[in-house]
Amino acid sequence: MSSPLAYFITFSSHGTWLHGRDPGSVDRQHNQYGTPALSPDPQREQACREKMKHPPYDLDVRRREIILKTICEVANHRNWQLWAVHVRTNHVHIVVSADARPEKVMSDFKAWSSRRLREALNESAEIDRWTRHGSTRYLWSEEQVDAEIRYTLEGQGEPMACFDGRVNQVT
Repeated sequence: MSSPLAYFITFSSHGTWLHGRDPGSVDRQHNQYGTPALSPDPQREQACREKMKHPPYDLDVRRREIILKTICEVANHRNWQLWAVHVRTNHVHIVVSADARPEKVMSDFKAWSSRRLREALNESAEIDRWTRHGSTRYLWSEEQVDAEIRYTLEGQGEPMACFDGRVNQVT
């Protein structure tokens, strides 16, 4: 079997997208590619909110800049080709080619971003910053890679903290 050209990785910040939220979510039992998201369920969303040990972790301008810079540094250090990054107020989209499994790539980005946030903002190591996992999609064709780059950079509303690897530019 051939290797994918890239991965489309998405992860959200802690407590900002709970199961049960409208328009839906994905959990461990309902996470097969191509299956629909779970239907909105206000009771499940409230139950998830009540289980939270820490408040939602919102990504303000400073945090978004730190995360974007860190993702670029990690990709460069690991010799991964970063195609696009968009850090939003509650989630991160990344299109990357890497010689590692997408779960490892996502884990490295989250771990190093957490470390840099702690250092820059004097935050506790005990803060929950990220959801347990995220989404890791394999991109097999140049058309899929191009589509996810466009979605990441142009399909998210007003640009926030972005990196366009096609022109090697942070915006």
